[in-house]
Amino acid sequence: MSPENPRIAILGFAIECNRFSPVSTAADFAQDVDISGDRIVEEARSANATTLPDLPGFFAEMDRTGPWTPVPLRVALAQPGGPVDQDFFNGFLADIEAGLQQHGPFDGVFVGAHGAALSTGSDDPDGDLFELIRRVVGPDVPVAAVFDLHANISRRMTDNLSVFVGYLQNPHTDIRERGIEAARHMRELLAGAKTAIEMVKLPLVPPSIALLTAPGNPYGEIIAYGQTKLGGDIMNVSVMAGFAFSDTPKNGFTPVVTARNGNREAARALALELAEKTWAMRQRFRKTMTPLKSAVAQAVAAGKGERAPVLLADVADNPGGGGRGNTVYILQALVEAGAEGAVLGVFFDPALAEESHRRGVGQRFTASFNRREETEFSEPYTAEAEVLALVDGPFVGRRGMYQDMAGDLGPAALLKIGGVQVVVITNRQQCLEPMQLEILGVDLSQARCLVVKSRGHFRAGFDEFFTGENILEVDCPGLTSPSLHNFNWTRLPRPVYPMDEQAVWSSESA
Repeated sequence: MSPENPRIAILGFAIECNRFSPVSTAADFAQDVDISGDRIVEEARSANATTLPDLPGFFAEMDRTGPWTPVPLRVALAQPGGPVDQDFFNGFLADIEAGLQQHGPFDGVFVGAHGAALSTGSDDPDGDLFELIRRVVGPDVPVAAVFDLHANISRRMTDNLSVFVGYLQNPHTDIRERGIEAARHMRELLAGAKTAIEMVKLPLVPPSIALLTAPGNPYGEIIAYGQTKLGGDIMNVSVMAGFAFSDTPKNGFTPVVTARNGNREAARALALELAEKTWAMRQRFRKTMTPLKSAVAQAVAAGKGERAPVLLADVADNPGGGGRGNTVYILQALVEAGAEGAVLGVFFDPALAEESHRRGVGQRFTASFNRREETEFSEPYTAEAEVLALVDGPFVGRRGMYQDMAGDLGPAALLKIGGVQVVVITNRQQCLEPMQLEILGVDLSQARCLVVKSRGHFRAGFDEFFTGENILEVDCPGLTSPSLHNFNWTRLPRPVYPMDEQAVWSSESA
């Protein structure tokens, strides 16, 4: 090992798992990101990386601050979906263990994580991974990891880390900055800093649409308060809201504090303070949605020029939370209501995209939606359609979370059904970036209604077109419905607020 040129193991495992969604397989990771060795370094130093931005951020800051040697192992990322196939995850763990043993010893380890993973054999695969890393590298090697705000936290995760870095913004426009922050902490740890991590879990599981961080939102307020406490022995403050649909014993709102000088008391005291402040404002985490009938009426009015253009967020069918991205409730309602000037994106239907490409631009045909999909809520729907445009699918994002990132819709088509244009894609993903529509020639400045299958990240991508009262979160059925009472929870700790009004918590019992 060389303090002058530290060797840092690089790996990543990131997926947000919805227990109610179909199992995530090796094919899902292969379609998104599953890379090893030098390919990781190439992506991390690319201008348009396919990985999450925390990895390029970490590399950029380590490069800026001095010599170092990255030792790339494996990075596996997939679109949110169901629990990961256990055989695939076991293979991933075996790869990481072999890489750590073969290429060690190391001066440090960086992990690009998410924190809300499941596998078909484990409720805490993130904990499994961090425990393995610590066992192989030993108790003294710094291990830094970056997490999504929706991570479900266990002590197996925090106990095996040296520093815990959570996102600060939702939509997650600060992922690169968190990678940069992790690199700064890594340099401090390499210089000899000793840390302690403490967490406090609340019986609070808010609906996902109540977890924005813009001014006026309670989640943003508690995160901002935590950032005022940085300095001295407080190295990092992360406030993790968790991901309800994972349905695990780990669920629950969790402040996590990393302290310098091994100051566990300071970390514990601040985590408790943040928990107390959050619990005191818990009623503010309630959020209502717009009924479908009302939302469609406003879309129709917008099409007639009777009101400003409107964005309808199909929050219950968010591929960014494990939704399939193919429910037809809003599409069918808009068509039947005669809405004009509407655009819906992006609709996951590989079979329909394939047929559209086979027929060609300008052709009219009877479009059959969800002919090969048997997932709950993915109901069949047929309508007369015209093919307006076709693309193969690669794009580079220009705004929000996807800015400068490479993405791929797969073979995609723009169909016209009545007064509604529908972007149909092959590679399932959340609609959070204008280029996902503009690549097919959609002029969003002319759209009277935009429907996005997204929970909230669209706000950072489409804010040049829609803001404030012109954004409606629509109440529909789906695998990511914010109406949490609709789900059959089997492992979520109960009672939890706001599903259970009787939920109680006190710092004395924490």
